[in-house]
Amino acid sequence: MPKFLKRVWNNYSKLGKRKKKKQVWRKPRGRHNKMREERAGRPATVKIGYKNNSPERMEIVTIRNLADLEKVSKKDLVVVGNVGRKKKMILVRAAKEKGIALKNVRVEKVNKEKPLEEIKNESK
Repeated sequence: MPKFLKRVWNNYSKLGKRKKKKQVWRKPRGRHNKMREERAGRPATVKIGYKNNSPERMEIVTIRNLADLEKVSKKDLVVVGNVGRKKKMILVRAAKEKGIALKNVRVEKVNKEKPLEEIKNESK
């Protein structure tokens, strides 16, 4: 799927590469606008055909503690909320034991040496 940006986003520093929130789609409306006329070699414009047709709609669930993790099923798309490093380690371990994949956590970065019970005892 192409990334849809305003037609002249690269001409202005305020819409530039490090300003992701400013890089948004705006429909080209000019009289002689080549992008609006869909001329060859120009960026694509937003149309209905670019919809994401995923076969299953997954529900996004944000977890912030172990109680939230217990309510989650394996079909849900699980995202770890705003938590600290220690609690995140606990959630990752518990999710791994339960067989739930976490979307926004790099599991390889989590400390692998300590067992889950030891981490739980540290936080108390």
